[in-house]
Amino acid sequence: MTSLKRVTVLAGGVGGARFTRGVLAQLAVEAPDATVTVIVNTGDDMWLDGLRICPDLDTVMYTLGDGINEEQGWGRPDETRRTSAEIAAYGRGWSWFTLGDLDLATHIVRTDLLRSGSTLSEATEFLCRRWQPGVRLLPMSDQPVETHVCLAENIDEHSVGDYIHFEEWWVRYRAKVPITGFEQRGLADAVAAPGVLEAITEADLVVLPPSNPVVSVGTILAVPGIRDALRSTAARVVGVSPIVGGAAVRGMADACLRTIGVETSALAVALHYGARSRGGILDGWLIDESDAVALPALAAAGIRSAAVPLWMTDLPATTAMAAAALALWPGARS
Repeated sequence: MTSLKRVTVLAGGVGGARFTRGVLAQLAVEAPDATVTVIVNTGDDMWLDGLRICPDLDTVMYTLGDGINEEQGWGRPDETRRTSAEIAAYGRGWSWFTLGDLDLATHIVRTDLLRSGSTLSEATEFLCRRWQPGVRLLPMSDQPVETHVCLAENIDEHSVGDYIHFEEWWVRYRAKVPITGFEQRGLADAVAAPGVLEAITEADLVVLPPSNPVVSVGTILAVPGIRDALRSTAARVVGVSPIVGGAAVRGMADACLRTIGVETSALAVALHYGARSRGGILDGWLIDESDAVALPALAAAGIRSAAVPLWMTDLPATTAMAAAALALWPGARS
């Protein structure tokens, strides 16, 4: 087959990071000369304790750089939290969002770089020199974009109609508090970070991993120019369902989908993205074996699809998923 040369991944946090690790493992066998660019959601970013926190960027960087806490999927292993405890003793910080001491070092260095005039792209490149993730890691935008949610009921010190940061809804309230919608603040002034559009338009294959389709991949797609680049690229655009058997593989994506009126199913998420031949962004879609009944409907919608096991239980299972996604590329072996 014609070998893949350039692969681009649009990723959120844990799911995107772990799936990309499988992509790298498969490419090492199938196309060892291929380069991989990962465009990461920064809509979860926020200021906390005077530091700029970039949860998804750090999760991808740590995971691919072998510095992740594998059990929880985020943060560093063997962490201590003495600094967060001291901050709490001053009555500051968020008790429900404690940052580990090792992780804090990353945030301190990033914030220092940003306040010294570096862009987020430049700060990310600097941090990656230590972690060597094996990919080119790009934020979706250098301009700050933060996702907030609008509350549908009173909760604690918040009232109906109040907006709170997505991370507070996600981590503190576990997405169990009803909301009426999402607001990506700063999006109107955001532009794709340097290299992002080129990574899409010059790729052989673009992959949407099993990241949250609303607040991870969806936020990346909302950056001006990115959706258009996906529609026009000569690359094949292949997605992997984050929904298995009507439930989110990880996290509370069902609450996000419900908020925007999309059913929690592999088929519904594919139709939400839409077929590229019909104005959407997908050429191919990978679903779990338990959802194979959706294959005819996907074909009718103009989306080439396949059903394989989609549980990332370990690296071999994740690599097999990545192999199935790569097999939807036209140059793959039939």
